Amino acid sequence: MNFLSGFSDISLLQIFLVAAVALFASVIGGLAGYGTGALVPLVLVPMVGAEPVVPIIAISSIFTNSSRFVAFVRFADRRKAIIVIVGAVFSTALGAYGYTRLSSAGASLVIGSMLILSVPLRRLLRKHSVRIGERGLAAGAVGYGIVVGGTAGSGVILLSLLMAAGLEGAAVVATDAVISLTSAAVKISVFGLTGVITARVLALALLIGLVAIPGAFLAKAFVERMPVHIHTAILDAAVITGGVVMISSALRAL
Repeated sequence: MNFLSGFSDISLLQIFLVAAVALFASVIGGLAGYGTGALVPLVLVPMVGAEPVVPIIAISSIFTNSSRFVAFVRFADRRKAIIVIVGAVFSTALGAYGYTRLSSAGASLVIGSMLILSVPLRRLLRKHSVRIGERGLAAGAVGYGIVVGGTAGSGVILLSLLMAAGLEGAAVVATDAVISLTSAAVKISVFGLTGVITARVLALALLIGLVAIPGAFLAKAFVERMPVHIHTAILDAAVITGGVVMISSALRAL
């Protein structure tokens, strides 16, 4: 497969636009724990349609999460990462396979609404000193796997789970990166076996991934100088924004 042929019907202006949004999304991702999956589809869908977006994001996330992992690895909670990975691996494969067969617009409406509600709910639970334990995290990981396997931008669900499990600040970003690398590998395997990875998918994914690598290190410079409560506030805003983006995308798809 000659992946350069994937750019054959995409203009230089469109390539520049995708690259610029990918870099911006990577910086946001380094601060908030997600970015590419929620922001980049906004420029990809008008260009290539909705169908190849999830495979593109899955492949590009290997680059973005690898750079985020290197930048923040010392903050990662390895135990919680393993719990989520084990709980989500099978359901992620199931969700990815389902994506190749079904539309996710209706699910995105429900998920987006729940994400928006998750911030006040998490704050309420925190006020009453209620946390998700390891069993709750494992159960949530199963549901997260189904959703992340078949949608783009649903990484904000993982943020909510990790924050409810007691992680804050850079620990959320780092643990998210470890888990997301595994999820991406599972999704790419399924998409490869089902034949949805084309030259265009590969070309755009490599463009997004390579351009986004510096973003994690730019974000790290901000995070290391940022108080935890401010970083947590950014994460809350990211979850709400992600929910709004998912709902608006689903409404356009209906």
